Amino acid sequence: MASSTDVLDGGWGWAIVCASFMAQLLAYGSPQSVGVLYPEWLNAFQEGKGMTAWVGSLVSGVGLIASPICSACVDNFGARPVTIFSGVMVSGGLMLSAFAPNVQFLIFSYGIVVGLGCGLVYAATLTITCQYFDKRRGLALGIVTTGTSVGAFIYASAQNELIVMYGLDGCLLIIGAIALNLMACAGFMRPLNMPGYYLKQKAALERNTEEQLFEKPPLDDLTITAGSTSTPPDKSLMVKEMLITIDTKDSAVQTEKKKGSFLAGLAIIKVIKKKQQAYSKYMHSMYEIMQDQSMMSFCISIFLFSLGAFPPVLFIEDVAMSQGLMEESYLGLQILSFILGFFSGNWSLTSYITTKIVGLDKLTQAHGILMFFGGFGIMLGPPVVGWFFDWTQSYDLAFYFSGGCVELGAVILLLLNLPCWKRKSAKSSESDRPDVQYTSNCDKVASVA
Repeated sequence: MASSTDVLDGGWGWAIVCASFMAQLLAYGSPQSVGVLYPEWLNAFQEGKGMTAWVGSLVSGVGLIASPICSACVDNFGARPVTIFSGVMVSGGLMLSAFAPNVQFLIFSYGIVVGLGCGLVYAATLTITCQYFDKRRGLALGIVTTGTSVGAFIYASAQNELIVMYGLDGCLLIIGAIALNLMACAGFMRPLNMPGYYLKQKAALERNTEEQLFEKPPLDDLTITAGSTSTPPDKSLMVKEMLITIDTKDSAVQTEKKKGSFLAGLAIIKVIKKKQQAYSKYMHSMYEIMQDQSMMSFCISIFLFSLGAFPPVLFIEDVAMSQGLMEESYLGLQILSFILGFFSGNWSLTSYITTKIVGLDKLTQAHGILMFFGGFGIMLGPPVVGWFFDWTQSYDLAFYFSGGCVELGAVILLLLNLPCWKRKSAKSSESDRPDVQYTSNCDKVASVA
């Protein structure tokens, strides 16, 4: 296999981009257009809008909340096995949803199972793309993440047609079968670097191979019959050498057994201390990230943006149906949907802004924190908007609430990153710790915003 530096920014990397693009299209197509399924579930189960909205909110929020776990799975097992497993989860969750007897079952099958599968696909595709690209990484990631939006565009129309022809259950079965093509996409994800799980297995296999060299041979190999006179001298010499080796090993084993209990206890204590140190270091790093004012303002802003921006995507189809716009010309609603989708593209700037705030060294941890806030907002937003409708029997107050959350997040991000905060932070740091120079990152986020 060629070295990783020889295959960057081209070659097979573009095959990885195409496969990752299709993987995100197949995984996120139905969850991103869940608003088409939402009115059908309302009619089928006759539950409140708030309860039914949990299905759409969980399928988008669970994957983001579990992003640290998904990333750990990719690091240990590799992008290809994780994508194969996620294909089983996404496809299985969609097919199970076709047999859902109630909304509670849908919350598990569609919301949690499909949501976790999408989170695994997201982590695997971004990781493998970053491995194959360096200078053109931004372009490659932009193409890959476009698969989510293209999938939403295609699946929105496709699911409508499938519901008309085969019903809701048939639609879910068909798109679940289509999602199995995620396994085909995984076939292109050839790893450049062996993941941690395989490295551990290789080390264990090599260690077992070395131990087998010193094991006692079978009894038949060491037994020489009494009537045999044709034993070659090299055979007897080999047997003697093996016996000497076995005796040496047996004596070493007896010595090790005496020290075994003591050394095992020391080894366990050493492992526990090492794990505790790593955990403490990780938590301290997380604490330092959370102490950064720019980072905290960004987290709050992402939470409020997710809380308010996602519900219209879920409820827009039900708004059109409840107001009788499906039979008329609803050009105005189409224009508003286009504007909403266009400006929702600012989500792609999260990694760039996070890097500007904390740097590349802490990007993974900071981005995980940020995705947790975003996933929590996405998960909570649709049920809150649905409860507003159940309370007022109108979407007006609910959409005012959504827009207000987005505006409030923008105001908080702007105010907490004004240049004046930089001067205040510098003065306070100079008075508290005169020997340490403190530099704030407020101006970085302010310039990006």
